[in-house]
Parts: sequence; structure tokens; C-alpha cells
Amino acid sequence: MKIEANGISIGYDLDGPANAPVITMSHSLAANRDMWWLQTGALQQNYRVLRYDTRGHGETSVTQGPYSIALLVDDIVALLDAIGIGKTHFVGLSMGGMIGQLLAANHPGKLHSVTLCATACLMAPEMAPVWDERIKSAKDNGMVAISETTIERWFTQPYLTSNKAEVERITHMIETTSATGFAGCGQAIKTLDQLEDLARISVPTFILVGADDPSTPPAASEVINKHVKDSKMEVIENSSHLLNVEQSRLFNETLLAFVDGQTNI
Repeated sequence: MKIEANGISIGYDLDGPANAPVITMSHSLAANRDMWWLQTGALQQNYRVLRYDTRGHGETSVTQGPYSIALLVDDIVALLDAIGIGKTHFVGLSMGGMIGQLLAANHPGKLHSVTLCATACLMAPEMAPVWDERIKSAKDNGMVAISETTIERWFTQPYLTSNKAEVERITHMIETTSATGFAGCGQAIKTLDQLEDLARISVPTFILVGADDPSTPPAASEVINKHVKDSKMEVIENSSHLLNVEQSRLFNETLLAFVDGQTNI
């Protein structure tokens, strides 16, 4: 489905019982709402599951960048308003978790809870040239040019070796992402600094991270956990960046245990 919100067309799916509490899922950079295919079935037993494509990704409009995390927060707030969702649980992974942090800080009335997966609140200045090179490579040579190195960061080697179909599905998402959209969001991540915003988060907060994640390692999650009052954190073993895919069953069980605890179901 698509709907106009915040001046763009946003692609989304809304599945599950009509009157159930809502869980909103926000994907990583260079993916789309299909990234949550292993979560939807488990979550929609007791929840309405809203999956949407971030600006510049999937079926959502591609606009000229650079974008900002604040702009991406405005997009999801406008989407929730447009489809009549007053309050939701929010689950964001990587870039989605960056959106979740600022959403929770600025719009607590929209949220029952926020779950921040494989994410960070601050991008080190020394990473700027790395992001510049990724963005230049994608713009000059297409997303195919960065898909292999991205996949190597997103999964552990044992998973890459033994789960070809899942890896191919994610690779397809990367390679079909708009280079312009990737660049717009990449600029937002490159300049990320939300450390001071964390103190304003008052909604129940859960932090999940893969033990073997080189992109947003457990240390990055520990910073968020330290600065968000009463937050809870768990590390999932034998998992890299896309822990929702690599350890999907444990991810689903762990997520539901938290969300159920914040919901009257």
C-alpha cells in the first residue's frame, strides 16, 4: 500500500488483527520493509504490524538529499497520523534505531515503547571518510558496487555459508535500493549525534544487539543503555548486524517478551 504523508508517497503494509496494539517496524539503510519477513508472522498473532519503507527506499519516494534523522522522524509521524494510528510500539534496526531514538525523545506520546536494535547514537568523526567512500561508490557505480562488503558486515561467516537463500534475499534488497536514497540517508548517519537526546527518552526502552556486529557493536548499545533511564539491554550471541534474520527465532521471542510486558493483551 501507499499513502501521501509529509509531502512524499510512503510504501507500507499493515497486517494483523484490526483492534490489536500496533508494532511499527523500521528497517536498516539499504533495505526495505521486506527486511522484517521473518518477524511478521510471529508478531501479528497478537499485534497489528506496520512495516514501512524509509524515504529513499523501497516503494517510498526518493527525494534529493542530504536527509536528516529529524526528517525521517517527521516522515513516520506523518505516516502514523495519515493512517490513524495514535500510539504504537516502535522497533527500529540500525538506521531504524536511530529514527527510534529521536522519535522517542521528541514524540513520547506516540509510543508505548521503543526497541533499538543494532544501532548507535553517535557516529565517530573518523568514520566520515568511510561514509563518503560508500556514498561515492554507490552513486558512481550503483548499489551492486557495495553489496558484497555490506553483506559481509551484516552476517557472520557461518551464516553466510549455510543460508544462501536468506542472504540472496537481503542482497537483492541492497542492490535494488536507490543510490540517491542511500546517499541521502547515508549523509544523515555520517553526521549522527543524538547522545544528548537520549536523556529525554522516557518511554520503556529495550536495546538488542548482535554479539558479533562490527558495524554497531555491543559497545555502541551500551552507550545508549547508559544514557536512557531504566532501559534494558540484551546481547544475542552468534549474530552480526541483521540479528533479526540471523537469529530470527530468538530475536522474535526476546522482542515479544519485552513488548508483551508493556502491553495489556
